[in-house]
Amino acid sequence: MIYQEPRFLPGGDKFIEMELGDEMSFDCNFLVHSVSALIRAAKIRGIVEIVPELSTIMISYDGDQISYDDVVREVGALRRSIGSLESQELDSRLWYFPVLYIDPWTRACYDDYCAKITKKEWDPELLVRVNGLADFKQLIRLHSGCEYWVAALGFWPGLASHMPLDPRCVLTAPKYNPPRTWTPKQAIGVGGGLCAIYPDQTPGGYQIFARTPAPIWEPTQTLPAFKQSLALFNPGDRVRFVPIDREEYDYIERKVAEGTYQHVMSDFQKFSIRRYHAWLKTVDPKERF
Repeated sequence: MIYQEPRFLPGGDKFIEMELGDEMSFDCNFLVHSVSALIRAAKIRGIVEIVPELSTIMISYDGDQISYDDVVREVGALRRSIGSLESQELDSRLWYFPVLYIDPWTRACYDDYCAKITKKEWDPELLVRVNGLADFKQLIRLHSGCEYWVAALGFWPGLASHMPLDPRCVLTAPKYNPPRTWTPKQAIGVGGGLCAIYPDQTPGGYQIFARTPAPIWEPTQTLPAFKQSLALFNPGDRVRFVPIDREEYDYIERKVAEGTYQHVMSDFQKFSIRRYHAWLKTVDPKERF
């Protein structure tokens, strides 16, 4: 449910959690980013930083410049000013990401987990089974068949939570239990109803079944796409996964190592939730392809 009035939760004397709903839906997340854009544009004195998440906004504020009550009053008024969500549009970039599916690195990670922690079903086989798919080909077709919405950044620097925008391409999966102690850098996985690219070799619990040679986080800021930020994605961006073979993977990996790789991106476009809702009415979520 999306709340008519947001809920505010204090976090000590410097933070406020603004809850806009209790559901992990695209509409709720679109509202999160619409409100976040208004807060940034308002430049409210004393608000230091905001962090939009799936259904909440974390607000950092300076109590010497603005009180808790005034933060609640001002950002609450911005939320109410939106009115109908259907009227909202957001700037959104579209990234194209090369992906090697059913790759050897995530398989090696799986084998290591089975040998050292506990045996489990191989991740891509699990994804095929729990989603009622025919085979790996359909898994790849669905995962690469739609745009994904960057709903939030978090857990690890640069890591984005991706929501599929086409309901026919939704993939779900339980997380590892217990989690992995390591995950290959730039592995791609599904957990719950979200997809993610791991920015570095980290612990993790998503079911991993692919890998991209293109980085999403670069602390050295060597590649052109990272000149403005260590993290590639912004919340509200979109991602399209493009299947490649091992030869192309190795070529891109060499270009990344040379510092000459160019990420493929379509610049800012206006994403209209009204037009998106109209398109949703034309598709049947049960019609897999």
